[in-house]
Amino acid sequence: MNSLDRYMEYLAAAVFLCVGLARIMSYNRRPKPLGAQSAGLPFGLPYEALVAVGVFQIVAALALVTPLSFMPAITPWAAAGLVLVTLYGALYHMRRHETAVPNLTLFLLVMFVVVGRWM
Repeated sequence: MNSLDRYMEYLAAAVFLCVGLARIMSYNRRPKPLGAQSAGLPFGLPYEALVAVGVFQIVAALALVTPLSFMPAITPWAAAGLVLVTLYGALYHMRRHETAVPNLTLFLLVMFVVVGRWM
């Protein structure tokens, strides 16, 4: 593994840490005093499922930045799990006729990490 692979792992970890935290916190907002509505949940997904995905993204992001000597076998599996999460997210958005470009971009980023780890 060269230094570019490690930087990409840090970048992927930072992105998924932010995405996971935003996923957990953004859907449970309280209405503002001026009558603004709380953010709605995506079609067909309960709040608990979104929290579970957000927690998984945070845990996987933290697993990406663990030292190689601490748990060397968990990092590639965390990256592979993030690949699946991004693919399922892209499929979900495409099924709803929304743009899947952010999910596919994250998919390519995580695939770079997976190839760097397993090859």
